[in-house]
Amino acid sequence: MADVLLPQLGETVTEGTITRWFFGIGERVPADAPLYEVSTEKVDSEVPSPLGGVLVEIIAPEGATVAVGALLCRIEPADSSSVAPASASAIPTVADDAPTDAAGATSSAGTPPTPAGTGGP
Repeated sequence: MADVLLPQLGETVTEGTITRWFFGIGERVPADAPLYEVSTEKVDSEVPSPLGGVLVEIIAPEGATVAVGALLCRIEPADSSSVAPASASAIPTVADDAPTDAAGATSSAGTPPTPAGTGGP
């Protein structure tokens, strides 16, 4: 589970008021989608979600004034098992039955000969 904190919204801003949550508890939140709106003495801002997942807890309700760095909510990260990481088997390799020379390089036996006069070997 990931904690979402109120970020530093300006050099002199020390707190903000949560004016609106764009998602409710139990809803799937896409990464970088507006998660909440915060009002400070200088500006009102929509703040994007730092990660995708399910919003499991709102700590600072709408109307709450919180300090920079305060815990706002918790998000259960999206299931990363649906995205398979790159593995060694996904890297293209020379087929085991391809002929190789003494140095281990693939032989050109399976390629058509270069026509004479075109600069081929």
